[in-house]
Amino acid sequence: MQHRIIVLGAGYTGAIAAGRLAKRLHREDAAITLVNAEPDFVERVRMHQLATGQDLKPRPFSEMFAGTGVELKLAKVTGLDADRKTVTVADVNGAGVEELPYDTLVYALGSGWNFQGVPGTAEHAYEIAGRPGALRLREGLARLDAGQTVVVVGGGLTGLEAATEIAEARPDLDVTLAVDGVLGDWLSPKGRAHLRKVIGTLGITVHENTAVTGVDADRVTTADGTAIPAAVTVWATGFAVHPIVRATTLEVTGTGQIVVDATMRSVSHPDVYAVGDAAMAMGPGNKPLRMSCASGTLAAWQAAEAIAARLTGGKLPNVPIRYVNQCISLGRRNGLIQYVTADDRSVGAVLTGRLAAVYKELVCKGAAWGVANPTFGLPVRRRRVTGTPAAAGSAVKATA
Repeated sequence: MQHRIIVLGAGYTGAIAAGRLAKRLHREDAAITLVNAEPDFVERVRMHQLATGQDLKPRPFSEMFAGTGVELKLAKVTGLDADRKTVTVADVNGAGVEELPYDTLVYALGSGWNFQGVPGTAEHAYEIAGRPGALRLREGLARLDAGQTVVVVGGGLTGLEAATEIAEARPDLDVTLAVDGVLGDWLSPKGRAHLRKVIGTLGITVHENTAVTGVDADRVTTADGTAIPAAVTVWATGFAVHPIVRATTLEVTGTGQIVVDATMRSVSHPDVYAVGDAAMAMGPGNKPLRMSCASGTLAAWQAAEAIAARLTGGKLPNVPIRYVNQCISLGRRNGLIQYVTADDRSVGAVLTGRLAAVYKELVCKGAAWGVANPTFGLPVRRRRVTGTPAAAGSAVKATA
């Protein structure tokens, strides 16, 4: 009987995990099902481009996984019973609800936008955490006339990329950035200086140390009562994980992330692995890994190799999960690459300008290419299944 592996979510981490597992396990022994609500891969790191009217290259899963043995199931996950080892899904074409049993589960549903309970945000703000939100923002921006104001709330990577992309694509609009703190306060002095230079060149107004406490259709309100006009408000203050696991018996953090060990295995349910934004994993310096493609990709490799090792009696992997840089698009012609320590602290070295923009573009293309080529540079060794994850290597420790 085939070992049933279900991967929930086909973002960067889920797609990589599924593809890597298909290259590691013999097809007669393992059935790999990838559950996703959309038929093609979404480059989440490019949503600010999609929102400003740029068309992205289609990447259908039918082509990406052709000949791999991975079965794509187009469905929305509606429930998870970690004790019964079943997933409930609703077919996207209206064929009904189905319960899928699994032997091993890879949970990679990722995250969505986090409106943080601020009044009016859910009703009036736009988000770019996924394709539907980016397309909705695209329509909203297209309706604006020259001189109208767009307010981007949030000074992290998503907020910076959204503000600069909009300002570059629509120089006829007034773009405002509301930051709860100092602009680029996590960057090195050189990084902050370049960021401020680009922001100034693009004509973006910045409100620092500004907490937005309310959103209306035509304005945002700050903690001190100031009203900032906003024909469009883009909410980019962070992400929240999919809420489905809160209703399960899986051990999760207060933010709803699944607590995992160094091999991305659930500490409460050994047949469940979590990767990407959905997982609470520890990185260098015993610090939690932040939600990012940079750490999520390595986590997906770690999980896939660990599952394969435990099923086939192989050696558990030790994939170093560390950071190298933070890549920030500042429009299509400018960028900032902030180099960091292994535990994600900024150092003095940066790359800026057009060269940084090219670097970031190569990173984005490389990430998408890596989804379709999860074992590039490594020998393809499809091994026979000899046991179950719980029985094979469960007592072996691995460090990240």
